[in-house]
Amino acid sequence: MKLASYAAEHWIEPPGDAAEIRSAIDGSTVALASSRDVDFAAVSKHARKVGGPTLRKLTFHQRADLLKRLAQYLTEHKASLYDLSFHTGATKRDAQIDIDGGIATLFAYSSFGRRELPNDRILIDGAPVSLSKGGSFIGRHVLTSLNGIAVHVNAYNFPCWGMLEKLAPALLAGVPCIVKPATQTAYLTHAMFRLIVAAGILPEGAVQLICGNLGDLLDHVTGQDVVSFTGSIGTSRLLRDHPAVSVNATRFVAERDSLNAAVLGPDAQPGTPEFDLFVKEVAREMTVKAGQKCTAVRRILVPDALVEATGQALSEKLARVVVGDPRADGVTMGPLVSLRQRLDVLERLAELAPETERVFGNPEAISPVGADAAKGGYLGPVLLRATRPDQAAAIHSVEAFGPAATIIGYGGLDHAVELARRGEGSLVASIYTYDVEVAAELAFGLAPYHGRLHLVDRDSAGESTGHGSPMPGLVHGGPGRAGGGEELGGVRGLGAYMQRTALQGSPNLLARLTGAWSKGAAQVTANEHPFRRAFDVIDLGETLQTASRTITLEDIEHFAGFTGDNFYAHMDEAAAKANPFFPGRVAHGYLILSFAAGLFVEPAPGPVLANYGLDSLRFLKPVSPGDSISVRLTVKQKAPRNAQYGEVRWDVEVTNQNAETVATYELLTLNALTEKAA
Repeated sequence: MKLASYAAEHWIEPPGDAAEIRSAIDGSTVALASSRDVDFAAVSKHARKVGGPTLRKLTFHQRADLLKRLAQYLTEHKASLYDLSFHTGATKRDAQIDIDGGIATLFAYSSFGRRELPNDRILIDGAPVSLSKGGSFIGRHVLTSLNGIAVHVNAYNFPCWGMLEKLAPALLAGVPCIVKPATQTAYLTHAMFRLIVAAGILPEGAVQLICGNLGDLLDHVTGQDVVSFTGSIGTSRLLRDHPAVSVNATRFVAERDSLNAAVLGPDAQPGTPEFDLFVKEVAREMTVKAGQKCTAVRRILVPDALVEATGQALSEKLARVVVGDPRADGVTMGPLVSLRQRLDVLERLAELAPETERVFGNPEAISPVGADAAKGGYLGPVLLRATRPDQAAAIHSVEAFGPAATIIGYGGLDHAVELARRGEGSLVASIYTYDVEVAAELAFGLAPYHGRLHLVDRDSAGESTGHGSPMPGLVHGGPGRAGGGEELGGVRGLGAYMQRTALQGSPNLLARLTGAWSKGAAQVTANEHPFRRAFDVIDLGETLQTASRTITLEDIEHFAGFTGDNFYAHMDEAAAKANPFFPGRVAHGYLILSFAAGLFVEPAPGPVLANYGLDSLRFLKPVSPGDSISVRLTVKQKAPRNAQYGEVRWDVEVTNQNAETVATYELLTLNALTEKAA
């Protein structure tokens, strides 16, 4: 297989002397790769001049639709990827994590885009900020797409998921991507990328692929670009310190080496569900993808008194692991990605040897099922035990990137936190305990040093996604040694590819620029009730000012009897007066809402199809018997949903007879489009 690069909508075949990529199973040549004939300046230009402008013309919803359609296409055609995945050393289970997990991330970001983002090209960040006494000068923060490119330099261990989990937020943010997979498993990335191109869903210039070296691509980055890297600390430093990246302050996102920990609480004694869950998960983390995961457990922290029991329980689990050709029946763990990687793990284990003793496994004695140990990257699980945890240094700084981990005994919870922190920043740590106080002490002690904490007990275990599974809706990344970057994180993940800008101006001008009305902006009184106005006809700032209604003591008592809400502030004059917030008996907050709706709702059938909720409700001033209320209802924001209807967000202010605000909230309605617009 010749791995062609995809540049400026053309496939560029590697030259005849391209580098060989060998199978993890038997060392045979799987593919050839070289990017020597790629014009990296042209690649960068194509992304900037073609891909970027096209993507930025689309709204978040339109980009989300592209991700969904692409995910559906890949789902229909993914079967062809599994056989190829075996050559990376992956079992069928490993391949599902990589291939299916990556596609699931596309689906997730498509959902985020439709559910949490506006059908617009800018994203409002936070509420308006008043900058003047009279309210004629305000500020708003907005996020807009960077006018550059995203260079994604990915690791070898997840050739599909690693690509898609970076593409999803970048494309949703409107930034074109250049994908550079790790050469060792680039054939699988290449195969999936071929499907992406064949789908014909993404616009020209949105994605390009480099199989081989990165060449001089980084010479062409600017301050509008993003370089996102997954891999080793050494390579991370080379990329981060590149002159163009440094001089142009190019955004650099790194996810790199991480000596992740699993911590067993002192209450989780053998025989408890938490102890069993701990052993099961650590054994799984050591062997899934043959331990070649950036999130894999490397340090197993347990109370001193449980070191022996933990070692024995883990050894029993690891003894059931069957190493061999991942295509063979019964094999549960495949080889490392290459013979070279096997040698690297053995070298790291040798560095750990002076500080540890071996509890389980002999890396030199391996008889893989259906395979020749000398030709593939085969290595059985290796469980070590720290002999002097407090004096050790290597166990907290040397990562054997394979099926290896070290048991470390701790004295008390403070000691456990101290030992975990010696990793100098990790992607994830797991805590196994059923004691809330233990969980709290460990969690808040570890939080500053970790991007994610996975707390497990008998209540959550059944649905837990696992220590080593980054989820699209949560941040993936970690401080310090782990790189200091953030990936995924739901809508938060778009921040790496967008610029946050403070806009300052009049409320009216900013309302028009952002598509969001705020108090102080122009209001227009329509000739007809705004609920009679279809989605495509109604405009920002359209306002209805209602008549007033007086609230009586009889109203309050009837509401209490009808709803069953007999709270003393509504029913007991003396008790209400004793409350510092009330002058005496007052109306129910929900009575105010109900009466407000009665003042502004248009009863006849019309464009308003449904009221589906309200946000930001606040009761600001009590309403006493005899007070009158009226409502100001203003169109705050509009967001198309589909060809039939859109969402209208209304700013609602309820005032009393003295023009004092008693309640505010945002009402959400679904409004039909006119037949012409639909």
